[in-house]
Amino acid sequence: QVQLVESGGGLVQAGESLRLSCAAAGSIFSVNVMGWYRQAPGKQRELVARITSQHVTNYADSVKGRFTISRDNAKNTVYLQMNSMKPEDTAVYYCNADIWSSRWHSNNYWGQGTQVTVSS
Repeated sequence: QVQLVESGGGLVQAGESLRLSCAAAGSIFSVNVMGWYRQAPGKQRELVARITSQHVTNYADSVKGRFTISRDNAKNTVYLQMNSMKPEDTAVYYCNADIWSSRWHSNNYWGQGTQVTVSS
Protein backbone atom coordinates (compact mmCIF):
# COMPACT_ATOMS: atom_id res chain seq x y z
CA GLN A 1 0.00 0.00 0.00
CA VAL A 2 1.31 3.43 -1.00
CA GLN A 3 0.16 6.81 0.28
CA LEU A 4 0.99 10.40 -0.56
CA VAL A 5 0.78 12.60 2.52
CA GLU A 6 0.58 16.33 1.91
CA SER A 7 1.17 19.22 4.27
CA GLY A 8 1.70 22.96 4.24
CA GLY A 9 -1.52 24.44 2.93
CA GLY A 10 -3.19 27.42 4.52
CA LEU A 11 -4.30 31.02 4.21
CA VAL A 12 -1.92 33.76 3.06
CA GLN A 13 -2.22 37.28 1.74
CA ALA A 14 -1.35 38.26 -1.81
CA GLY A 15 2.39 38.63 -2.26
CA GLU A 16 3.24 36.19 0.51
CA SER A 17 4.80 32.73 0.29
CA LEU A 18 3.80 29.19 1.17
CA ARG A 19 5.57 25.84 0.93
CA LEU A 20 3.82 22.53 0.30
CA SER A 21 5.32 19.13 1.03
CA CYS A 22 4.28 15.66 -0.11
CA ALA A 23 5.86 12.47 1.16
CA ALA A 24 5.34 9.07 -0.43
CA ALA A 25 5.13 6.25 2.08
CA GLY A 26 4.55 2.53 1.96
CA SER A 27 5.84 -0.25 -0.23
CA ILE A 28 8.07 1.73 -2.60
CA PHE A 29 10.70 0.41 -4.98
CA SER A 30 11.26 3.72 -6.75
CA VAL A 31 9.47 6.98 -7.53
CA ASN A 32 9.43 8.41 -11.03
CA VAL A 33 7.68 11.66 -11.86
CA MET A 34 6.22 13.67 -8.97
CA GLY A 35 4.04 16.69 -9.42
CA TRP A 36 1.53 19.16 -8.10
CA TYR A 37 -1.90 19.84 -9.55
CA ARG A 38 -4.58 22.23 -8.40
CA GLN A 39 -8.33 22.57 -8.73
CA ALA A 40 -10.20 25.79 -8.11
CA PRO A 41 -13.98 25.82 -7.50
CA GLY A 42 -15.86 25.26 -10.74
CA LYS A 43 -12.68 24.57 -12.71
CA GLN A 44 -10.89 21.49 -13.96
CA ARG A 45 -7.83 20.13 -12.23
CA GLU A 46 -4.70 21.53 -13.83
CA LEU A 47 -0.98 20.81 -13.73
CA VAL A 48 1.05 23.26 -11.68
CA ALA A 49 4.51 21.72 -11.87
CA ARG A 50 6.23 18.35 -12.09
CA ILE A 51 9.70 16.98 -11.64
CA THR A 52 11.40 13.79 -12.75
CA SER A 53 13.72 11.66 -10.64
CA GLN A 54 16.58 13.38 -12.51
CA HIS A 55 15.20 16.76 -11.37
CA VAL A 56 13.99 17.86 -14.79
CA THR A 57 11.12 20.26 -14.20
CA ASN A 58 8.28 21.87 -16.06
CA TYR A 59 5.74 24.46 -14.97
CA ALA A 60 2.40 25.88 -15.95
CA ASP A 61 2.84 29.28 -17.58
CA SER A 62 0.75 30.89 -14.83
CA VAL A 63 3.29 30.00 -12.13
CA LYS A 64 6.61 30.28 -13.97
CA GLY A 65 9.01 32.54 -12.10
CA ARG A 66 6.94 32.38 -8.90
CA PHE A 67 6.75 28.70 -7.97
CA THR A 68 9.61 26.23 -7.60
CA ILE A 69 9.25 22.47 -7.46
CA SER A 70 11.97 20.33 -5.91
CA ARG A 71 12.38 16.85 -4.50
CA ASP A 72 14.43 14.79 -2.11
CA ASN A 73 14.80 11.35 -3.65
CA ALA A 74 16.17 9.85 -0.44
CA LYS A 75 12.99 10.88 1.37
CA ASN A 76 10.58 10.26 -1.55
CA THR A 77 9.33 13.79 -0.96
CA VAL A 78 8.38 16.59 -3.32
CA TYR A 79 8.08 20.26 -2.41
CA LEU A 80 6.38 23.26 -3.95
CA GLN A 81 7.69 26.66 -2.93
CA MET A 82 5.11 29.28 -3.85
CA ASN A 83 6.21 32.93 -3.84
CA SER A 84 4.49 36.16 -4.84
CA MET A 85 1.17 34.44 -4.46
CA LYS A 86 -1.97 35.78 -6.12
CA PRO A 87 -5.65 35.36 -5.33
CA GLU A 88 -5.99 33.27 -8.50
CA ASP A 89 -3.64 30.70 -6.94
CA THR A 90 -6.46 29.81 -4.55
CA ALA A 91 -7.31 26.13 -5.02
CA VAL A 92 -7.02 22.68 -3.57
CA TYR A 93 -3.52 21.45 -4.36
CA TYR A 94 -2.97 17.77 -5.03
CA CYS A 95 0.27 15.83 -5.04
CA ASN A 96 0.69 13.19 -7.76
CA ALA A 97 3.36 10.56 -8.30
CA ASP A 98 4.24 7.57 -10.47
CA ILE A 99 5.47 4.94 -8.04
CA TRP A 100 6.99 1.54 -8.63
CA SER A 101 6.13 -0.88 -5.85
CA SER A 102 8.39 -3.48 -7.43
CA ARG A 103 10.63 -3.83 -10.47
CA TRP A 104 7.59 -4.88 -12.52
CA HIS A 105 4.62 -2.93 -11.16
CA SER A 106 3.83 0.78 -11.07
CA ASN A 107 0.79 2.90 -10.36
CA ASN A 108 -0.16 6.55 -10.37
CA TYR A 109 -1.16 7.97 -6.99
CA TRP A 110 -2.89 11.11 -5.72
CA GLY A 111 -2.65 12.81 -2.36
CA GLN A 112 -5.73 13.82 -0.40
CA GLY A 113 -5.39 17.50 -1.33
CA THR A 114 -4.55 20.55 0.71
CA GLN A 115 -6.38 23.87 0.59
CA VAL A 116 -4.45 26.99 -0.34
CA THR A 117 -6.25 30.31 -0.05
CA VAL A 118 -4.76 33.64 -1.07
CA SER A 119 -6.59 36.75 0.08
CA SER A 120 -6.32 40.07 -1.74
